Amino acid sequence: MQWVTRRLLLERSKSMEIESYITGFVDGEGSFLISFSRRPTMLSGIEVRPSFTVSQHERSKEVLILLQEYFNCGTVRYNKRDSTWKYEVRSLEDLVTKIIPHFMEYPLQTSKQKDFEAFTTICLNMKEKQHLQVNGLEQIIRSAYVMNNDGARRYLQTDLLKIVSKMNV
Repeated sequence: MQWVTRRLLLERSKSMEIESYITGFVDGEGSFLISFSRRPTMLSGIEVRPSFTVSQHERSKEVLILLQEYFNCGTVRYNKRDSTWKYEVRSLEDLVTKIIPHFMEYPLQTSKQKDFEAFTTICLNMKEKQHLQVNGLEQIIRSAYVMNNDGARRYLQTDLLKIVSKMNV
């Protein structure tokens, strides 16, 4: 049954421009996130974790598999916390070489575009290792806290900035 659904999705996508379909779908259902974890063993004491995610109910899981096949990266897994399926890309290399280029060529049309722009800047800064320097990490934290304003955060921005100010980098 799943194979038939996936085949129908792929056939349907051939009759439209798949790239535009994906951008539109992500515009409504996706998220570009930067999360932080305290890691005392790391030089900065903070781990920066970028991720691109799309969540769906079980009945629409096939579209997540389509995204995974299209981008040729990421994972699809069940999320017990909210009983949904999630497509997620966390690899910085995949974000920079596959996810970001897609949305640069096929831009988002909603306010999510601003989050994407901040996300892109942060990922590119991380690629340049700026998150390992005091000024770079401070800028990443400030930019991340402008994104997804309504999202829950584990740490206050001020607390992370205090940790960074104590870095000996």
